[in-house]
Amino acid sequence: MNQLPLFNDTTYNKPVNVASIPLRSPFRYPGGKTWLVPLIRKWLTSFDSRVIHFYEPFAGGGIIGLTVAFEKLARDVTLVELDSEVSSVWKTILSDDNKWLAEKICNFNLTKESAERELNKKSPLTRDLAFQTILKNRISHGGILAPGAGLLKYGEGGKGIMSRWYPQTLCKRILAIGEIRERVHFIQGDGIDFLKSKLQRKNAVFFIDPPYTAGGKSAGSRLYTHYNLNHNHLFDLASNLKGEFLMTYDNADEVYKLAESHSLNTRLIPMNNTHHAEMKELIINRDLSWLD
Repeated sequence: MNQLPLFNDTTYNKPVNVASIPLRSPFRYPGGKTWLVPLIRKWLTSFDSRVIHFYEPFAGGGIIGLTVAFEKLARDVTLVELDSEVSSVWKTILSDDNKWLAEKICNFNLTKESAERELNKKSPLTRDLAFQTILKNRISHGGILAPGAGLLKYGEGGKGIMSRWYPQTLCKRILAIGEIRERVHFIQGDGIDFLKSKLQRKNAVFFIDPPYTAGGKSAGSRLYTHYNLNHNHLFDLASNLKGEFLMTYDNADEVYKLAESHSLNTRLIPMNNTHHAEMKELIINRDLSWLD
């Protein structure tokens, strides 16, 4: 088994204090990777020259890609996401409707009744779907957008749906992303297909964070609309990329076996889940010597 021990470096042998990481994304995203930001910085600065293209084929909330763009760790960043609701947000934020979305959020008077009215509206406009998506994400249990997710009842401090609705903060994040949008590109599409199209791209790095459904895990099916994934095929693609890549995965036996069969290295990283319980997730790479 190609499993390496936990870090000797004390920087990585305990969960990262996510409060110390700038929060860039407007999403409360299940499976978000704020805890991974320090490692991404270390990885990208370990290369001999500046990264040209940074690709995130399963973008979701996009915290890693946004960090790379804000901190200029690559010349440009491409986010790829299949989900139509999540895609509407990225399309709107990276367009001339950026300010419209920020103002709509700032001026929205949130109540249970106003939220229900807004979420029941039908509109062909991408920016309207973007607002509905942000609203649903911020007032749903766990930020889950998948069908069947319920709205917050008790919430933080008993505030119910208001407990995660921070309009001024959201506005600032959205407008800040708009200011760097020349460095960020968005594609609505399938992450697997995108990887296939970039197999020969040498001057690029890939951050691959797929839905965690390997080893029979059900979390992905509960959290995401698009969760079906051929994990063996993904490992085949990753191991054939000409560019560098880093994958994150759930700590599951099947994942270790896939990594071993593709001659990839693994390392367990401690992190805290949404319930503040310490867990460990895997990072997977051809060469993890940059961690030592």
